[in-house]
Amino acid sequence: MTLSMQGFRTRIQPPGAADEEAFLAAMQDSAGLHHPWVAAPRDHAGWQRYMKRLERDNEAGFLVKRIHDNAICGVINLNVITYEALCSAYVSYFGVAGHVENGYMKEGMLQVIRHAFDKLGLHRLEANIQPGNMASIGLAQSTGFQYEGLSPRFLKIRGKWRDHERWAVLADSDR
Repeated sequence: MTLSMQGFRTRIQPPGAADEEAFLAAMQDSAGLHHPWVAAPRDHAGWQRYMKRLERDNEAGFLVKRIHDNAICGVINLNVITYEALCSAYVSYFGVAGHVENGYMKEGMLQVIRHAFDKLGLHRLEANIQPGNMASIGLAQSTGFQYEGLSPRFLKIRGKWRDHERWAVLADSDR
């Protein structure tokens, strides 16, 4: 996929082989930021697994890059993209240390939402967020996601089943 969408300060683009070194450095620097919420790839084997996953027809990954210096500010994925009656995807995302609280992820998320609804024709995006992850909840709220409920022991993160709040945004809702 050669997609690249641009906002005011950021653009989203699928990761490619040329991004591996910068991606891994960013994820290593962000290990403290991500803990305990997400286990992002931090070595070559993890990068290879991530890239292999993105080869599937029902997965899409985007790097949020700052336009003026090409710095990776975050990652947003569309997971388990499903068409027909469901017509939806799960959204997963994580920022990069040194680039948080600057609005880069919000701008990137709005680009991914636009891509999902306008280009992929999806109807619904769902983000599952661990209670207490206020930064992630704040990003979801600021980009139009609405709280729908709690899913006990929904996802296995770092070897432990964890509760998640369900947040969703619909193509026909006000964004």
